[in-house]
Amino acid sequence: MYKKVKLDNGLKIIGHPMPDRESLSLGIWINAGARYEPSATKGISHFLEHILFKGSKKFSCRRIKESIEGIGGYLNGFTSEELTCYLVKVPCRHLTAGLEVLADMVLHPRLPAQEIEKEKKVVLEEIKMHRDLPQSYVHELLDQLLWPGQPLGEPIIGTERSIKAIDRPLLSAFKEKYYSTPNMVVSVAGKFDFDRFTALVEKTFRRSDGTGASAFLKAREKQARPQLKIFPKDTEQTHLAMGFHALSRGHSLKYALSLLHIILGANMSSRLFNELREKRGLAYDIGTSIRRFNDTGAFIVHAGIDNRKVPQTLQLILKELQKTLRGPVTPGEFKRAKEFYLGQLALALEDTMEYMLWIGEYTAALDKTYTLDEVIRQVRAVTLEDIRKASRHIFKEEKLNLALIGPLEGRDNEIYRRLKFN
Repeated sequence: MYKKVKLDNGLKIIGHPMPDRESLSLGIWINAGARYEPSATKGISHFLEHILFKGSKKFSCRRIKESIEGIGGYLNGFTSEELTCYLVKVPCRHLTAGLEVLADMVLHPRLPAQEIEKEKKVVLEEIKMHRDLPQSYVHELLDQLLWPGQPLGEPIIGTERSIKAIDRPLLSAFKEKYYSTPNMVVSVAGKFDFDRFTALVEKTFRRSDGTGASAFLKAREKQARPQLKIFPKDTEQTHLAMGFHALSRGHSLKYALSLLHIILGANMSSRLFNELREKRGLAYDIGTSIRRFNDTGAFIVHAGIDNRKVPQTLQLILKELQKTLRGPVTPGEFKRAKEFYLGQLALALEDTMEYMLWIGEYTAALDKTYTLDEVIRQVRAVTLEDIRKASRHIFKEEKLNLALIGPLEGRDNEIYRRLKFN
């Protein structure tokens, strides 16, 4: 289903033809993100992503946007802990225009000094915005507990001090180090001819830029006891983020973990939603999420809860997690979880953008690409014992980390005593 080539300059191209679509989604991926940054320049990956939209050799800032939006397309970018991606979605007949704009941004940015200074103000306001949103900031506090003193424990966006220290020479040096063709992947999905597309990419990325970037430091997960961080704030509800070290992106139990996530908190049929919201009305927002990296991961429970019932809510959450250690998942839950996972994946992959992101991320991060049929087979093969293995691997009392934001001044000891499985 996929076509993949590696050019002589090290650039990888991965494509998924979808001839019944009229759109085409294209992404340029760079193996660079927040994990590659020292504290002094934290946020430089994200900042560089912003600046690349401010003008390139061929296109001004305004023309970048107009060239894509003027043909009915969509243009964006994002930075994660391990990857940076620049993407477009355009009508398939405009493939050449989409690639030309995106490639010129990535290969030949102007990095205008005036725009850098202006963008610093924008990013500093973004940092303040995150701090003012407790449902967002609580996850930043949780990261500090999960990976203390490590790049993963620091915010992708950076800090006020690190952003103020960024200048054009630093941005230019970072780009030269990481934005090299051996460190890039071009992914595409939609209506296109792969051979023609490959020839176009090869012509556009002719120059071989370096040999690839250095690896990030491996995550440290040593933890001997539960950890708690409370940020006192006069909020109408308490915002909670509970996290456990989990599985890496390529772990053999990754699909079992996904099913465990669905059973516990991925939808309105989940155990946590049913127990805390439907039965007891303790939370409006309650759910789980998974974070996956190349060498580590996290399983997270998030909720917005009644300020007066924090201890009670904690006990109920821990009770539901502990049930997966002691008691079996029912056949009905097991079947529904598999169907939900495969159904949601199938629905997502009807869209060319979602398909491009799926194949691009795995190719850039692991140099592997899974077909939908392969995923279906592997999910169908997950057993109840696999789910128990994933649960036992993750839900250990000494691995528990809890961040809270709310009017909880002086309640640290009271809450910490609740951080245990009965």
